[in-house]
Amino acid sequence: MTLSVRRLEPEDAEAARRLGMEAFGVPSSPPTSPATIDQPGMSWYGAFESDQLAGQLIDREYDAYFGGVPLPMCGVAGVTVTAEYRGQGILTPLFASLLRNAKQRGALISALFPSAPRIYRKFGYETVAEYARVEIPSRIVAEVPRPTTIQTRRASAADFDAIRAIYDTWAIEQNGPLSRRGVSFTVTAEEFIANFTGVTVAVDAKGRICGFVSWDRGQGIGDGASINVSDLLAVSGDAYQALLSVIGSFASVTASVKIDTSGDDLARLFLPSAQWKVIESYPYMLKILDVVKALASRRYAPSLRTNLRFRVEGDFLTENNRAYELTVKEGRATCLEADHADRTFMPQGLALLFAGAQSCANLRLAGQLVGGEVGQDLDWDALFGGRQPHIRDYF
Repeated sequence: MTLSVRRLEPEDAEAARRLGMEAFGVPSSPPTSPATIDQPGMSWYGAFESDQLAGQLIDREYDAYFGGVPLPMCGVAGVTVTAEYRGQGILTPLFASLLRNAKQRGALISALFPSAPRIYRKFGYETVAEYARVEIPSRIVAEVPRPTTIQTRRASAADFDAIRAIYDTWAIEQNGPLSRRGVSFTVTAEEFIANFTGVTVAVDAKGRICGFVSWDRGQGIGDGASINVSDLLAVSGDAYQALLSVIGSFASVTASVKIDTSGDDLARLFLPSAQWKVIESYPYMLKILDVVKALASRRYAPSLRTNLRFRVEGDFLTENNRAYELTVKEGRATCLEADHADRTFMPQGLALLFAGAQSCANLRLAGQLVGGEVGQDLDWDALFGGRQPHIRDYF
């Protein structure tokens, strides 16, 4: 089998759509508009045997927060191989083309939601977080006391910038959230408000927006009915409570509240019960594309001063397999190639450490870190710890 890999052109759009429906399901109503791959922030790559599209995937341009900085990211989506070509290694040349082109355009990291994590570990990805939907009985949410210090009201398009600022304030302190700005986030203020049954904002005594919840009412009433929450974020505990109390006010007509979330959501701290049932879960995998720039771009605790050497081995991007020297001082870092190093990370282990998802001790247990002084592990943990892994957008 002789394959060629290239970026898809407009004339490939219909074949790409058919292949996508084969993998992800045929819509109940056939599409009536012409197929297109001309979408902001999306680059499509295909593997062809002669004129047959055998596989495809998409590079989605995002920025994602790690270490207090939005880093350019390649979000991999739409990974599809035609049924007759599966099991023949078609993803290998596809990922080689996509990742190197993404790296050339400036992406420092890459992430994806896998259907089967094992498939993507060969390319250096590892699971660092999960995007989840949780279910809480509405009667439990209704018990959250409404604080007197916060007012709530329905949001309008005029509140859009303040709502995005709330998300930014939260996201910059986590590892993983997308920035929701740039070429892949083009929604207008009016479109954002229209996307939901309601967007409710919390307002403090000075009239400042200090939290928001975006929600959909769903259908019906009674046992099968629910309020579906897309985002629930705030910058104070009182604001979290106020927003939860608004959602809980539907308890007389809906049996449950379903929240899209990730990791240890702060909202859980304000619930009077431990009932927090995960009903859907989607693992999220990360890969470091440019080791030098990714480690040098993020920020570190300002009081930490250290000089550490390490090596990467086994990366799909072979240019990453070498020794490095990481120097951290006053919150910033330099990362340069080195001539030797005793500590070796597998690419998956480096992704886990970078995201703050696992300690060096656990990486050693998993075989993702070997060599080096064990006593120095805590220095590495201190450098990359302190921020929780989160992802709040599925792509």
